[in-house]
Amino acid sequence: MPPPVPPLLIDVRRTEDARDIVHRAVQALAEGRPVAFPTETDYVVAASARVAAAADVLLAISGAEAGEPRLTLVVKSAEEALDWAPRITPVGRRLARRCWPGPVAMIVPDDHPESLITRLPAATRAALVAGGRLRLRIPGHPLLADCMRMLAGPVMIAEPASGSVVTAEQIRALAGGTLAIVLDDGPARYAQPASTIELVGAGFRIVRPGIVSEETLRRLSSLMVMFVCTGNTCRSPMAEALFRKVVAERLGCGPEEIDQRGVVVTSAGLAAWAGGPASSGALEAVGELGADLRGHSSQPLTESLVRQADVILTMTASHRAALLGQFPEAGDRVAMLSPDRRDVIDPIGGSLDTYRSCARQIREHLAARIATLDLPPAVPSGPGEIPFSNG
Repeated sequence: MPPPVPPLLIDVRRTEDARDIVHRAVQALAEGRPVAFPTETDYVVAASARVAAAADVLLAISGAEAGEPRLTLVVKSAEEALDWAPRITPVGRRLARRCWPGPVAMIVPDDHPESLITRLPAATRAALVAGGRLRLRIPGHPLLADCMRMLAGPVMIAEPASGSVVTAEQIRALAGGTLAIVLDDGPARYAQPASTIELVGAGFRIVRPGIVSEETLRRLSSLMVMFVCTGNTCRSPMAEALFRKVVAERLGCGPEEIDQRGVVVTSAGLAAWAGGPASSGALEAVGELGADLRGHSSQPLTESLVRQADVILTMTASHRAALLGQFPEAGDRVAMLSPDRRDVIDPIGGSLDTYRSCARQIREHLAARIATLDLPPAVPSGPGEIPFSNG
């Protein structure tokens, strides 16, 4: 039997045309041949999930622990993840939107009849699924993402023992005889394992600790509610302060503690300057209702804030239209504060009584809106599960 052909080693740092690298890798993957890719945490071996024989090659180098899915399915986006696991919980969707691309793998339920996993070859499904669970990831390195944009069908990866393969030389030594190409981008940036979590009930548990800490994951899984007006000095800060007070009362904690209980609240303005205080009328009006605006600092609405927010509530219909005109992808997360679509009056330049009327109107709308939010429980669910509820 002839010796195995050594893989083609490509130093991507010294290649002038990145498109050539991508085309070579895509061709190999389409033909069912495995390719070693760098990620931000380690080196992995990827293959087309449409080629049943490729699963056996990847299984030989997988470092998955007993009971876990042996291979990982790489998806293009958090939205595409729903095609493979339609039962991803709201907490899982928040983590996907905020952590991907990045060094977090997520084990999700795979028991939905409409999951695309049912369309893959049986050998592939057996390697990707364990106990009705599927592991998903979107590595943060652009090479694999560039290849997937040109490749028909999904990609599965084998990750050797966590954190142990952080250079191209190591992955070639481990799996060289089975690889078509090794893409060398130098040592992995973090050289630490990705964090692996599993969605459990309304929360998640740490399956394998990694570079993203549990504390950070807990913060990223929080329900984030954002209020939007024009200048972020009157109406949206008033809504933020009053909402913080109402949530704190529901959770049985102080307003300054709700972040630790799984709810993040903020506000922004479509035409706001950064760093401005709340207007004196707004500060006094909400103070009379038991809320505090003394520490408010205005901020403009940004793409990052819109991407992070789970619920975005605008003060008027024109605010909503302007926001969606700029960020149409946020359409399913944007609504007016008023459930019956009444504009909140603008108190700017008005008397204190006008600010009081505005604050009462906001409080009335919040009372109706908060019932639609599945807030965390007042008492933690129990040990081993991070008790953040569906949002």
